[in-house]
Amino acid sequence: MIEAELKARVREPAVVQARLERLAVGRDELYRDTYFDSPDAALETGDRELRLRTVYGADGSRSLLTYKEARLDEASGSKPEYETSVGDPQAVRAMLGGLGYAEAIAFEKHCRNYAFTAYGRTMLATLVRVPEVDGTYVELETLVRGAEELPGALADVRAVLGEIGVGPGDLTTETYTDAVRARRTG
Repeated sequence: MIEAELKARVREPAVVQARLERLAVGRDELYRDTYFDSPDAALETGDRELRLRTVYGADGSRSLLTYKEARLDEASGSKPEYETSVGDPQAVRAMLGGLGYAEAIAFEKHCRNYAFTAYGRTMLATLVRVPEVDGTYVELETLVRGAEELPGALADVRAVLGEIGVGPGDLTTETYTDAVRARRTG
């Protein structure tokens, strides 16, 4: 699957949140993300990601292992994504270490998620705050099966962003990993 996603800075978080609340009931979750890479940073150099995420919410916690390939679309940063549930995150850490991967960076994301349907697509909007990064962001995504579906899906994502008060000038492709690294190195 390909994650057709756009990310934007939110200028008026209360306005955007109120508009999202009209689309779906939000759920608060805390993400603890750890990104792994080889000692030569081959994944990062190749614009790929290997992430172990534990999500804490009202229903308990769950962990996910995600691999993202290189971007298919530079303007959005959309990538093919493979994700699976993890029963034992410590075992996965040990496996990744045994395969030569080490923790590259870890941080928390405070999220409010909204799942809804728009333009015939299942969408997920996430309001995000990363304690180490200034501001609030919104991520809006839908999944598509092939690269040929990506332009239409991104057009639908842009339309929904406009409806919730996020304009083209607010879009960003900066990653949280880059923003956190920059903040930590000062």
